[in-house]
Amino acid sequence: MTLISRISGLVRDVVMANVLGAGSVSDTFFVAFRIPNFLRRIFGEGAFSQAFVPVFSELTEQNTQQAREFVNVASGLLSLVTFVLAALGIVFAPQLIGLFTPGFVDEPEKMARTVEALRIMFPYLFCISLVAMSGGILNTTNRFAVPAATPVLLNLCMIAALWVLVPYMDNPTRALAIGVLLAGVVQLVFQIPSLKRAGFLPRPKLSLSNEPSRRVFRLMLPAIFSVSVAQINTIVNTILASFLAAGSISWMYYSERLMEFPVAVFGIALATVVLPSLSKEHKSGSATGFAEMLDWALRWVILIAAPATIALYILASALLTTIFQYNEFTTHAVQMSALALQAYAVGVSGFIFVKVLAPGFFARQDTKTPMKVAVVSVVTNIMLSLVLVGKLQHVGLALAISLASWVNAALLFIILWRRGVYRPEPGWLLFGLRVALALAAMAACLVWLNSEPSHWFAYSLMERIGRLVMLVLAGAATYFAVLYLLGIRPRQLLLAPSRRLN
Repeated sequence: MTLISRISGLVRDVVMANVLGAGSVSDTFFVAFRIPNFLRRIFGEGAFSQAFVPVFSELTEQNTQQAREFVNVASGLLSLVTFVLAALGIVFAPQLIGLFTPGFVDEPEKMARTVEALRIMFPYLFCISLVAMSGGILNTTNRFAVPAATPVLLNLCMIAALWVLVPYMDNPTRALAIGVLLAGVVQLVFQIPSLKRAGFLPRPKLSLSNEPSRRVFRLMLPAIFSVSVAQINTIVNTILASFLAAGSISWMYYSERLMEFPVAVFGIALATVVLPSLSKEHKSGSATGFAEMLDWALRWVILIAAPATIALYILASALLTTIFQYNEFTTHAVQMSALALQAYAVGVSGFIFVKVLAPGFFARQDTKTPMKVAVVSVVTNIMLSLVLVGKLQHVGLALAISLASWVNAALLFIILWRRGVYRPEPGWLLFGLRVALALAAMAACLVWLNSEPSHWFAYSLMERIGRLVMLVLAGAATYFAVLYLLGIRPRQLLLAPSRRLN
């Protein structure tokens, strides 16, 4: 379902690129959408979910009635906080835009469009935060499909806005903002039947005496920073990009979306499953089971993230040309976006490692350590961005985020290892060698079969699709064939952690 969700998101971006292109208009929407989206990561599936899931998982095993009361109070407090934030966001929208994109201040028309869109979209924060909480409830009760499918509704509503509203409005950004707001309402309603079946449909109430709810909000405070580090880095880079050439924000957005495809399809899906599992292992007191689950997840990251990194780097122009380069999306936009995508590709594995390593702390209800690591990562990104943006422009900003993600992942890993929470299982050296050889074979195959960017621009739609499909299938076949020949069998990928890939 996560894969279907990301495919629908890709379709949405294709429609958007064709209708809006990559210029001033698209820049305004991406900036306006990024602010409530940033807060959603904090009060939705980010800090709140990471604090909520371990506590809810613990209560469901102890006392179902207490768990229901906890859900009611937590939903009430979350509703109040996000409602107030949405109201403040509407009132202070001009100041927020000036803060996050100071480069827009000297362009009144662009500034006005962005402020209007932000005000329309801010109530989305209220809806989507409750959606994320509902997803945490359903994931913990082993109902993964509905939360994973819910983002499809956002993509469908935005596609409908692009096709139905944009042609009849003088401000395309306003039309998209309306689509986003409608999507928040639709997504919230979509969760209700599943919550009823699970027996945990929230009946929001306000109470400061509920100890589990107080514990969640205490855990949230440090987690706000740690789980939002990627978004904070993106916001910092958006500020810097607002001073660059028109289209820079859009070039980074489209390349970032392709980079996020493997991160979301695999990284977020794996983290969604791993966090409740780690929470249960920690609750049961099984240190060995906890370490084995982490080891199993880390090997999966290597298997999937490493080839995704190489493929994105080699096929950057091919992917962007085939997917986006039609109508308003020019060859220049492809060239600029491809450079950014190659820089983002460097960080794919780092991003996914963080998605898996952070739950190793959250499951133990330790949100302070990831926060401290996140501070280092953000500072690293800011310093690298300031150094690299001068010569590399938007590409330097993308590269800074990638390098910062590796700093984040490395520090999380080192701390887990030094504390004895994680101990590598036997067989890592042989496993790493097998994967490295398979990656080398895949890279050679892709370089040999790929065409020059100028050739991709000249291909027709069907030629682009056919050649890209051929490249993806050939690369994947080479990679998995070499893994098979070196002794890694498909059945091993799904074995229990105690019998994992050795």
